[in-house]
Amino acid sequence: MCAMPELPQGRRRKISAIIACYRDAPAIPIMYDRLVAVFTKLDVDYEIIFVNDASPDDAEAVLEQLSDRDAHVVAVTHSRNFGSQSAFTSGMRVCTGDAVVLLDGDLQDPPELIEAFHAKWLEGYDVVYGARVAREANRFLQVSYKIFYRLFRAASYVPVPLDAGDFSLMDRQVVDALNSLPETNRFLRGLRAWVGFRQIGVPYHRPERMFGTTTNSLLRNIGWARKAIFSFSYVPLELITAVGVLTTIAAFIAILVEIIVRIVSPASAPTGLTSIIVLVLFIGGIQLLCLSVIGSYLAHIYEEVKRRPPYIVAGIRNPPSHPDTPGEQSETAEDQPSVAS
Repeated sequence: MCAMPELPQGRRRKISAIIACYRDAPAIPIMYDRLVAVFTKLDVDYEIIFVNDASPDDAEAVLEQLSDRDAHVVAVTHSRNFGSQSAFTSGMRVCTGDAVVLLDGDLQDPPELIEAFHAKWLEGYDVVYGARVAREANRFLQVSYKIFYRLFRAASYVPVPLDAGDFSLMDRQVVDALNSLPETNRFLRGLRAWVGFRQIGVPYHRPERMFGTTTNSLLRNIGWARKAIFSFSYVPLELITAVGVLTTIAAFIAILVEIIVRIVSPASAPTGLTSIIVLVLFIGGIQLLCLSVIGSYLAHIYEEVKRRPPYIVAGIRNPPSHPDTPGEQSETAEDQPSVAS
């Protein structure tokens, strides 16, 4: 493996930290202080991009104060809540760093781990992700997450790392590759695995939120699981085929058994409506389940063909001074609304 090439004399490597913020106003100043301490220790140039995904608290006011005080802070505000994946995408499309770090704004992703990420990056790895070997959560959630990641890896057509969330450091070429992908309905940890490059995990203990309560519920987690599986796996469709074949075989066997029983012992043959009703309900349930799976894939297709942007930027404070990605609308004017393509 080749180590990181040397930079021109007088230029330091630049790291962009992108923080998705929703109901995280109390954590923003702490995140900022910890990030600055890490980047100062690493002796790198940096920018800290906070993406305010229409947080209902006073995150906008907090970010306004921070960005006025420090030019390294970029504050991106969305017109409404588009979700964390869109928030990260928004930050990735304005960042200018040689490497990009994605973090949740609730401080569950410890900024101090960036030092270990940075070391692996210098060794030549293009993606360094945090592997959650343990987390502060109730036993049910801990087991559920472990099961999901293993099922997802088994079902996915790309080798998705186990227990890895969005928290990661990515080289510029990886970020450019992700930015070039046209899809709107994004699952970044899956896309990160799909683009390839040299990847390695760094184990860490994921703490609980420092402030407030989590915005994730059981239904939201199930929604995340569905999004991941329908975005990176065809196994549900293959299962429909398997269920159809098995049901047909079972029906054929049942017909043969029915004929034999009526010939050998007519009195033992099932009669009445009960057996018919049970069979109809069973087959109907299977059909509805298969239709729901097909419908989920169709919904994903429908979202993509509409070509709506993944987010809308209402304004940017301290926008990075670099040309926009070709084909995207300019977002360099402070507090000027823009639509992402």
